[in-house]
Amino acid sequence: MIFKKALVVLGSFTAMMFSTVAMASETATTGGDQYASLAAALAIGIAAFGGALGQGKTAAAALDGIARNPAASGKVFVPMIIGLALIESLVLYAFVIAFVKIKI
Repeated sequence: MIFKKALVVLGSFTAMMFSTVAMASETATTGGDQYASLAAALAIGIAAFGGALGQGKTAAAALDGIARNPAASGKVFVPMIIGLALIESLVLYAFVIAFVKIKI
């Protein structure tokens, strides 16, 4: 229940992140090489922004849950760390995809 809002935010920003990376790779493959670096920077920036928002929401929800029930901190901490790792991996995937597809 605690991570429900964070997962919704994560899902929406993941979709936005991968659509931006797809647009950047399409620009690079259709001959827009002069804008490839700008597209990669934009894709990575949006991915990092979305990841930061998702991580902030996750940490806030976990801290709120721990503050309401300190005895449940052990049950909240491990899923929070796993969620943060998954959010960060999506940002790294966007980073890798942007550089592999655009071939900078």
